[in-house]
Amino acid sequence: MARTKKVGITGRFGARYGRKAKRSVKMIEENMKKNHVCPRCDRPYVKRQAAGIWKCRKCGAVFTGGAYVPETPMAKSAARNIRNVNVEE
Repeated sequence: MARTKKVGITGRFGARYGRKAKRSVKMIEENMKKNHVCPRCDRPYVKRQAAGIWKCRKCGAVFTGGAYVPETPMAKSAARNIRNVNVEE
């Protein structure tokens, strides 16, 4: 089954499940499957091993993160707040 330009990775669903559901799945899966930057070696070699487990193929670092992205928006916000508190002190 070939994927089309419009539906991309969700072409496997065919005519089932509706446009909105497929669009959200497409967004999540494309973001999940792309290479992410490793927090240890700063290279774009991080891939998802399982839900919430991420591994860098370059340096071998294994770390936890979100189910679909290695660093969730809440984790980014928390890190920013911690940095700001440390700067003020």
